[in-house]
Amino acid sequence: MGNTLQKTNNQLVTAFKNNDQKVMQEVYQNIFPKFRSHVFKNNGGEAQAKDVFQESFIACWRNVKKDKLKENSNLEAYLFTIAKNKWTDYLRSAHFKKTVSDDGVIAMRSNGEDQWNEKEEENKLNALHRALKQLGISCKKLLTQFYFERKSMDEIAKDLQLGSASVRNKKYRCMEKLRTLAMETKNNG
Repeated sequence: MGNTLQKTNNQLVTAFKNNDQKVMQEVYQNIFPKFRSHVFKNNGGEAQAKDVFQESFIACWRNVKKDKLKENSNLEAYLFTIAKNKWTDYLRSAHFKKTVSDDGVIAMRSNGEDQWNEKEEENKLNALHRALKQLGISCKKLLTQFYFERKSMDEIAKDLQLGSASVRNKKYRCMEKLRTLAMETKNNG
């Protein structure tokens, strides 16, 4: 397997523009561990690191396709910066939400430092189940395959007859929709 370091930055940019899955995967695997350790040092966990990095990766890919990357900018450094900024935003918003009000914040995983509250967890799960029922069929199918059947993005892409990038986008949109629905059902339930 070739290392991305052996490719020039221009080759990486070109590969991203051409949706070269192999190169994109290499960049992902090259930068994610660095970002993950940044998240771990800053109050985050594995699942959060994956979510934020996936979102950042899509943003980076979109910007490269739209020629928003300045000439001679290092693509991998650019990706890491986007991810770092998104993590900072996430921390600020999570902190803000905690300060403002704790209910309505759906955590799909419990935070180690939070006190375990069985009733609260049960409420969150019930809200999540109700929200899942309201999700569209394609979203439900995608999220079920990803989270419960543990299928890879590539397997899901093949199954749904979509490109990998489209599946990542769709997963992100479905998660956002699920969070919103879950918050609504939790607040109304």
